[in-house]
Amino acid sequence: MRLTLYTDYALRVLIYLGVRGDDGERATITEIAERYAISRNHVMKVVYQLGKLGYIETVRGKGGGLRMQMRPEDINVGVLVRQTEADMAIVECFSSSGRCRLAPDCRLQGMLKEALDAFMDVLDRYTLADILDNRQSLRQMLGVTT
Repeated sequence: MRLTLYTDYALRVLIYLGVRGDDGERATITEIAERYAISRNHVMKVVYQLGKLGYIETVRGKGGGLRMQMRPEDINVGVLVRQTEADMAIVECFSSSGRCRLAPDCRLQGMLKEALDAFMDVLDRYTLADILDNRQSLRQMLGVTT
């Protein structure tokens, strides 16, 4: 299983905001993009969806920015991955438009479904708080001084 960059960036945004904690100041899209050396436009798209999903608060204008809206212990990694991955069909036969001739009687399809379920079961056991367990080290690596 391979996650898209979109999901990777969503996790990174939440990690960054979680590392900052509730310092009273909001982070900016530019700040996050610079810390990770990734496209500001990509971060903007991710932030928009994370805001719509209720994970983060976004405030526009002067003094605006981003901060966590949910507590890290309430953000389940498996749920987030399902919400940010556009397509969990890891092979063609998983999609409704699959055209593989073997699909009606293929054993590989069941094995891959079992593997995907196991992957997601592991992610379901963790929250953002688990990722932030080494918060001080993450702060240093990201250059967060709060």
